[in-house]
Amino acid sequence: MNFDFDTVIDRRGSGCFKYDALKSLYGRDDLISLWVADMDFAIAPQITEALNKRLQHGVYGYNFHMPRYYESVVNWVLKRYAWAIHEEWIVNTPGIVPAINMAVLSLTHPGDRVLIQTPVYRPFFNAITDHDRCLLTNSLINVNNRYSINFDDFEKKLRTASLFILCSPHNPVGRLWTDEELGIMGALCKRYKVPIVSDEIHADLVYDDGMFIPIASLDDFADNVITCISPAKSFNIAGLCSAAIIIKSTHLRAKISGLNQKMHLYLGNSFGIEAVTAAYTEGEDWLEALMVYLAENKNLLREFLCRELPMLSMVEPESTYLAWLGFHELGLDDNALFDFLTNKARVALDPGRKFGVDGSRFSRLNFACPRSVLQEGLDRLKYTIDKEL
Repeated sequence: MNFDFDTVIDRRGSGCFKYDALKSLYGRDDLISLWVADMDFAIAPQITEALNKRLQHGVYGYNFHMPRYYESVVNWVLKRYAWAIHEEWIVNTPGIVPAINMAVLSLTHPGDRVLIQTPVYRPFFNAITDHDRCLLTNSLINVNNRYSINFDDFEKKLRTASLFILCSPHNPVGRLWTDEELGIMGALCKRYKVPIVSDEIHADLVYDDGMFIPIASLDDFADNVITCISPAKSFNIAGLCSAAIIIKSTHLRAKISGLNQKMHLYLGNSFGIEAVTAAYTEGEDWLEALMVYLAENKNLLREFLCRELPMLSMVEPESTYLAWLGFHELGLDDNALFDFLTNKARVALDPGRKFGVDGSRFSRLNFACPRSVLQEGLDRLKYTIDKEL
């Protein structure tokens, strides 16, 4: 089956954060929108069909997750990640960010220290500081535009931590952690009795025949890990607010599931449940076609920068559809860089400082869009740099 990723879909006016929030966040809306991490592609037709069928039923009362939903999650995880899980390990939440917040609230206390690896997805910071926990940061090391882990610092920080939030694959630097790296982190967390919350939302978006490895699937780490998965990114259904949280430990599961139920977040979204089931049951061929298209966009981006904008650096992602671009050679501070990109080049990128101080003078670019849109954004960037700098 052929899938269309080239058609430009006008998302403005649909209540779309990526476009309709531009004015409030960037001060103008005449921008090429290459920021927030959702895709500009229509969803898989198999998901559309499932949603249409549910829509035509006509009744949208309280939900119950049927066995076919759990089977789809269990089978997907086994097929894609070679990890055998059980239905009873799954806790359903309205997203991974709510699940991370529930883990912080249920597994730590005010004043406890929570460790993250920076630069990293902004809601990790918020889940810690918004609940009066103390932030611990293990800065990743950037050598020749590839990031690695400072394990000496990681272990030092871990000794005083009550929880570790792992981003795997990593957003924004795109690292697909190796089994060795995951094994060291898992073993250290087990040694110091620090539970791991692993955000694995980008697990299906892997390039070059790479193999994603859930940290909970290694050795005997599963009893210490809360694994968060969702087709929100890989199937572009973030607005349907559905995630599966996999927790083998009955102790950890009881704590998080208990808070999930107290907050009445477990029932799910009628359409989200159907979308997850359809994606994991019937959507793999669409995903494979998507990855071919994304890889071509990634190659276009890399080649354009090398040829036309060599003063910019690019941390090429091993996973995700997000490129981490360095603007250091332009000689602009963060505020000036934001103004330059927004008001002169007229492209909306995610400012690197959103991801922590390690993101200074970087920006994150989302290349999950029709190729013509990506090309226009790059052309604007080159024209403006040539003209202004």
